[in-house]
Amino acid sequence: MTIPLADGQKIVLEPLERSHRRLGLKNFDSCSILLNNDLSAGIPPVLENLHEQYLLPPLHAGWAVRRKSMHFSCYDDVAKKFAKMVEIDPWMVNPYFAHVEGMDYEARTGKEALAEAIDGVIKKIAKKYREYGISEKPYVVIKADVGTYGKGVMTVHDASEVAALTKHERTKMNDTKEGLEVHDVIVQEGVHTFECVENATAEPHDRPRYVVGGFYRVHDSCESDENLNAPGMHFVPLGFEHTALPDAHAKPGAAPPNRFYMYDVVARLGLLGGIAGTGTDRSRSHSGVMWRLAVSSQAAY
Repeated sequence: MTIPLADGQKIVLEPLERSHRRLGLKNFDSCSILLNNDLSAGIPPVLENLHEQYLLPPLHAGWAVRRKSMHFSCYDDVAKKFAKMVEIDPWMVNPYFAHVEGMDYEARTGKEALAEAIDGVIKKIAKKYREYGISEKPYVVIKADVGTYGKGVMTVHDASEVAALTKHERTKMNDTKEGLEVHDVIVQEGVHTFECVENATAEPHDRPRYVVGGFYRVHDSCESDENLNAPGMHFVPLGFEHTALPDAHAKPGAAPPNRFYMYDVVARLGLLGGIAGTGTDRSRSHSGVMWRLAVSSQAAY
């Protein structure tokens, strides 16, 4: 299939050809295969048992096998070791979370365990808020343990909200990419997003190891405690005007490069947690956590 491009060039799509050992095209045998599918629907047989070909990312990094709870467990270990090394409270770079199994929103089973997990995480957050003099109301975000696209996500401020879910809300929480059933969820500490771009709530994303830039996810209709990965969001480039190395003479949360450098640090910690948990280098900085590290250090949060 030949597809014309706007600039006059063209791109040709060819059917895959699978041999006993390798995957390629009719007249092209590649060393590596770049996969642009997250494998939420499972692992296609055509990708299995390849020999002497690199699949990027590897099969064990796809949603067919990876789990958010595993990543957060590994990140928790990385963050604690990092915090001990630089002598900070691990909470500054590591949100609380809990893992709940055996959920069924439609049948309303597992809601007691979910409510208990929500209550436990919120109590831990509230204790930290009192310790640091934070006046915001604690909240958690419930997410399906598998999948992306912002599906199966809900913000909760109190465990009682779980029992009050309407049928529509239960159906929405059970709706994930590729129609996978939700049985395991994570309850993650919500971190208020204080970044603003174009007068709208924004959260930074960047890429390790040597961060040269990233992007903001921006939503005009969301508050600081809402999920920005929702219809109506857009992306704004986050370019580093200066070097990403920090200015040792400025405050931690000072304008670039220090603030961006903290995005870099958290992203690289996330990378290490991702490598340990899934074998992949795909990672996203924990939104808002770097702000907690920056502004709390100035006793202004």
